[in-house]
Order: sequence, then C-alpha cells, then structure tokens
Amino acid sequence: MKLREWQRACIDQAMAKLNPQSPHFFCQATPAAGKTRMAAGLASALMKAGRIDLVICFAPSRQIVEGIRSTFFEVLEKRLDGTIGAVGAAYTYQAMPFLEDAFWQLLEEYRVLAVFDEIHHCAGGDPVMSNRWGYEILQRVQDRATYTLALSGTPWRSDERSIVLARYSDPDGRLVCDYRYGLQEAVRDGVCRSPRIVVLDNQQVHLELEEFDAKQTQEFGSVNCLLRESPVTYEDLVHHEQVMGQLLTLATRKLNEVREEVSDAGGLAVATDVEHAYLIANSLAQLGEDSIIVTYRSPDAQERIDAFRHGTKKWIISVGMISEGTDIPRLQVCCYLSRIRTEMYFRQVLGRVLRRREDTDNHAWLFVIAEQMLKHFARRVADDLPDDLAVLSSVKAEDSSLEAQPYLPFLADHLAERLGQPPAAESSAEEQGSSLSHRATTIMEIYFSNQYRQEILGVY
Repeated sequence: MKLREWQRACIDQAMAKLNPQSPHFFCQATPAAGKTRMAAGLASALMKAGRIDLVICFAPSRQIVEGIRSTFFEVLEKRLDGTIGAVGAAYTYQAMPFLEDAFWQLLEEYRVLAVFDEIHHCAGGDPVMSNRWGYEILQRVQDRATYTLALSGTPWRSDERSIVLARYSDPDGRLVCDYRYGLQEAVRDGVCRSPRIVVLDNQQVHLELEEFDAKQTQEFGSVNCLLRESPVTYEDLVHHEQVMGQLLTLATRKLNEVREEVSDAGGLAVATDVEHAYLIANSLAQLGEDSIIVTYRSPDAQERIDAFRHGTKKWIISVGMISEGTDIPRLQVCCYLSRIRTEMYFRQVLGRVLRRREDTDNHAWLFVIAEQMLKHFARRVADDLPDDLAVLSSVKAEDSSLEAQPYLPFLADHLAERLGQPPAAESSAEEQGSSLSHRATTIMEIYFSNQYRQEILGVY
C-alpha cells in the first residue's frame, strides 16, 4: 500500500497514542490531502497488530460513504458494506438514529475502530449542547468503541458549539489536534495543487431604481460599494446574466488553457439552487460548452457524478452535491456562484479542485465575485486555518466602514439539501420580510460596464 509521507506519519502517531486510556484520535488535514486513505491505512495497521476486529465509518453524505467503501476495499481488500464476510460497515450520519440495538451491541462484543469523517458536522461537548448526530456519538460510541478516529478538513463550527470527540485548550478554547496537516504543507509536498483565486470586480456599475413612480440612477466604483450602498444583494449578482456570463467566460478560458496540458481537466460550477443551475447551464451553452447538472433532487446524482468522474466532459454544475468530500481528481477549475458565504463552505468548495494527480497539474483555479466576505476568505486561505479557532462567529472586515457579517451554520443548509429542500436564505425571516416588502415597491436594473477587473490571489 502506497502512502504519502504525512499519512505514514499520522498512522505512526496514532498507533503510538491509541490505547485503552487514550482511545480517541483527532486528525485535521486540509481538503484533498487524502484523509480517507490514511484512515484505511490506520485500520489496516490496527488489524495487522491484532488490536481491532471490525471498522465502522460514518460520513455526512452517501457520496462520501461510497468513497470510503471504495478506498477501504482498495487498502484492506475487504468489503465495508456490512454483509457476511465484510470487515465492517459505512453509513451516513443521518442513518445513525435508525440503526438497531443489535448493531450497537457490536461495540460491546468486538474490538471496533469507529471512524468519523467530516466530524465538524457533529456538535457535542455534552448531551445538552449536542446536535442529533453528536448526541448519538456521545451516547452510543464514545465510551464503547475500542478506538475512535475523527477526521476533518475544516474543524470548526459556526453555531458556537464544540465538535464531538474534540478537545479544546483552556481557557482560550483552541482546538487540540493529535495530528495536523495544513494546506501550506500539502502544497509544499506536492500533495495538493497551489490555489489561484480570481476575484472579479467592476469599476463602473450603474443602478436604475424606480420607486413610487420616481426614477434615480446611481453609479458605483466596485461590487463592494454596490452591495454596501444599495438594495442590491449578493444573490442578485450570482443570478445576474452578465455577471454569470463574465465569470463563466473567464473560467472557461482558463479551463481550455489547462486542458492543453491536462486533456481531461474538468470544471465545477457551484450553483445556488436548481433553477440557478439551469441558468448556469444556459450561460455555458451560449459559450459553446456542454455541462452535466447534479442536484439534491437528482435521483441519479451518484451515477452522473461517477460518469463525470471517469469521463472527459468539461463542466459539471452542482447544487449541494460536490461541496465536500466528493473525490473527482480531474476537477481543476471552479466557479463559485453559491449563495452560501461561510468560510467553511468556501474552503470545502476550494478543496474540490485541490486534489493533485500528476506533476503537470500544479495549479487549481477558483473564480469568485468580489463580494467583501468572499475576498476576505480568499485572503485567509493563505493562513490555512483561521488561527485554529474551532468556533467562528464573525470575522473582522477589511473595510472599517463595513460591519463584520455573521457566519451562518453550514449544517442547517447541508441538512436541508439532504432532505430535498432548498437551503435557507442567509438572512433572518425578519430581514427577508423587510427586503421582500421593500422590493415589492422597487424596480431595479443593474448595468455593468466593460470595465471589469480581475485580482488574482496566488497562494503558496
């Protein structure tokens, strides 16, 4: 089994640390570094040492579960599907509350390694502050599994709750990891591509407002000024035909350039909702580009993702399906057109284009609109993790005249998508009501000049 240097080091450290008095191990490794293969390698090492009998794994989506099963089979040469002859099983976190008592009894009768991928989805410093998945881990697994392995590429939450199975320093509350492998190290070692984040701005935006039969025209020198000083929202921009077209044009040009070196390189467009995904597909079609759409409503989403993974088509458009954990190594260019503006989601999307395959695919490209928080997140990628804080409630804005915007729980959006519902809007119900009431009496037209400008942020 071929392992990267960081994976071998992490396995060695886990093998040395795990014992009956210290049964929990927490690994933070940047998205696309290969956490699943490391977990499979650790399971193999523990089995060969005669320290465990079975492995159970949990992850936040069916796509990630399928990836875990595939990787573990490749490494262990044994199935992880829960059938006779398998070495264990893998499930989604959503399935945990519905597993029978006979399943959990396995933790009493066998020596079990429990692996939790993207553990930040599970809140649970104690039963009172836990979410449903964190509660299940606390009650069913924490004191019963022989060993646990918690994995995360973005180990912090936005709802001011701690992560289950995690330890925090006292009194500053910083996450204590047993092993950490950051983006800077991954790029240095050739494990991940070096990110290039392209921020699209416009220095001459005209806004025509018609309100109560009165018209007025305003001009703004940047996207940030437009969003700060007018009723226009970020969501208006990601749906704006010209803005979408300009961003997709830049991304398509870059993808064509990349494909001159890597013939099957692919592009990912992250959409806000299903309707938006079809608008993006139409914009790509106008550029002469075919695309595949996968959404939380697609009954054959996994089949479409697999077909794209192993094919050569250029573009795939996603709504809530390829933001986290999904492994499509040929993705190298991404257009970020989601309404979600949290640092966790931003980094997870970036991670989809970071996974390196060969020596020639050195760079990953992410194209975003020059919205203030997205620009801030882009610059903070260079810091790898935001000061290792496990809870982010706000970020100091770079422009002192702009108040810091609160982060919103990514988990709520994630759950809504898995239940087949569109993600919640990023404002409160009261704010939405006020906005809708105002817009009912206001007609807005936004015109962008040809004065577009790009800022390319090279990281590492």
